This record gives sequence, structure tokens and C-alpha cells, in this order.
Amino acid sequence: MPKHFSRAMACAAALTLVPTLALAGVPRSLPYPAGTPTAEQIIEQVYYVNHFYALDNFSIETSGKDITALINRSQGDKPNVVTLERFLNNNYNDGVTKAMDLAIFRSGKLRGTGMLITDYVDDNKSQSYMIWLPALRKIRRFAQPALDDAWGGSAFTFEDVTLRKPNMETHELLGKTKFDACLGTLDLPADQRTKETQNLPGPACDHKGKEVYKVKSCTKQKNWYYECRVSYIDTTTFADYRTEYFKGSEKTKVIDRDWGSLGLADKRALYWKYWYGKDLKTGFETWAVIPQSVVRKNSAHPATLWSEETLTKIKQ
Repeated sequence: MPKHFSRAMACAAALTLVPTLALAGVPRSLPYPAGTPTAEQIIEQVYYVNHFYALDNFSIETSGKDITALINRSQGDKPNVVTLERFLNNNYNDGVTKAMDLAIFRSGKLRGTGMLITDYVDDNKSQSYMIWLPALRKIRRFAQPALDDAWGGSAFTFEDVTLRKPNMETHELLGKTKFDACLGTLDLPADQRTKETQNLPGPACDHKGKEVYKVKSCTKQKNWYYECRVSYIDTTTFADYRTEYFKGSEKTKVIDRDWGSLGLADKRALYWKYWYGKDLKTGFETWAVIPQSVVRKNSAHPATLWSEETLTKIKQ
């Protein structure tokens, strides 16, 4: 494989840790449900929350020394760390573009690399990807990756981070329960921490005791890498705190998400504090940590931020 293409694919891998935009079938105008929602309606609300539909735009930027860190570690190895900024724009009314997502990598092996993803109103049209490769000083374009690919350095698949389209699974509401656990984290010893990982949070326990919907979602794909997954979803905000993946009766993976409120009238206006994922078969872990100080909502960024020109001006 050509070196520049490998770098492009690695960039796609890292971007998946700050979820991309396979937005289909769930409109920004999705109302807050009245009464007890069905399993399908709950999953639509989860999709709405994770794609920030309550906002015109959302970003995780740099604030002083604070920046988003993506930490990956194989069992027994030292961690690999990449830092980045990400800018999401949902504010399009041209009937063509649904959303655009820009990520800029600021440190690690992908430093100076950028990716711009465009999602379209037409649900049958694939996303378009543009990657700026600083070593070549060129933009490379490629089609939407396969959703079941587990990208290098990540415990997540593209399906995980795009939350899948709701109609790709069947859904069953297993009832309500109390969420009874703290969320997972990657335990990073002091001697393995860098300047980007000195102030990592502890396990998130704020959600412990909250009432959640328990929803079982089973893929419609044949011979897929999982058969069903069980999600624990806040009954008020529709934040998905934990998702457990199963192949038959074996639990194979868990993904935890720590959520915070943006303080808007819409209860679904939330932001991620971190994502944590672990492959239970191999012990491989990924932790994406987003400091609250870097979170921005409905900023006055010009529309030209989401452009090829921005990619070509990224500093290495």
C-alpha cells in the first residue's frame, strides 16, 4: 500500500474516535417524545443526541493547554496518544448538504493532518471524505469506509462511532432500570503520562443511580461481528451511558460515554466528556477525553471554515 494512502487511512481511523456523521433518517426537527417512547423512538433520540441536532454547530477546540486526547493501548503496551480539534456544522438549508465535520490533528503521528467529511440530505448518497496530507501538501478524496472496519489504533468500528442508522437493526425495549455502575476509564500509570495526559479524569460516577431505558438492538446483517447490543439510555436526556456487545451469549465489547449538559432548554443538548471502549477478548482499550474547557456551542465560525481552503492552511 502506498505510504500516503496508509496515512490517509490512519487519519480516518483517528477521526472515528470523535464520531463522524452518517446522518440518515433522523431529522434535526425530531421532537422530544410525549409519553413512553417505543424502542425505535428511543434509538432515534439517541441518534439525535449524539449528532448534536439541538445545535447549529458544535466544536472541541484548544483552550490554553487543554485539548482533546485520544489514547489507545494494547494490553501490556504503552499508550499511543493523538490530540485534535473538531468542528461540526449542522446549519445547512440548501437541500443538498446535511452536515459537515472538520477534524484537525495537532500532535502525534497525524500532526498537521486534517479531514473534512460532508454528509448529504439524500440518504442514499454516501458521505464524501477529503484528507489533507501535510507530507504531500495535497488533498486526497475517498469514499465512505466500510462500517464494520475497526480502524488502526481504535477499539471502535465506524458503526460504533456513527451510531449506525436506526433502521440497520431491530430494537426491543427491555424495560427501565437503575444504572448501577461507574463508567470505565483507561488506567494510565504516572510514568506513561505525557503533557497531554497529565490531568485525566477518574471514572465517571455521576450517572450512577439514574433511571435508564434498557434497549436490545440486533443487527440485520448476516455473519456480522456482533449479533446484538444492549444500551443503557437516560430516560430524560436520551444520553447513552453504556453499550454492551454480544456474539451469541458472549459479551465481546463495551463502550461507555460520559455526558454533560450544555444548559439549553432542549434536554437533549449534551456534550461528551469522554468515550471509553474495551475489546473484552483482547484487552485492547481506547479512551477519548474531552475537557469541558474546549467545548464550544453555536459559535460564530464562518461557513468557510468547512472548506478545502481550511485544510490546505493547517500548520504542521
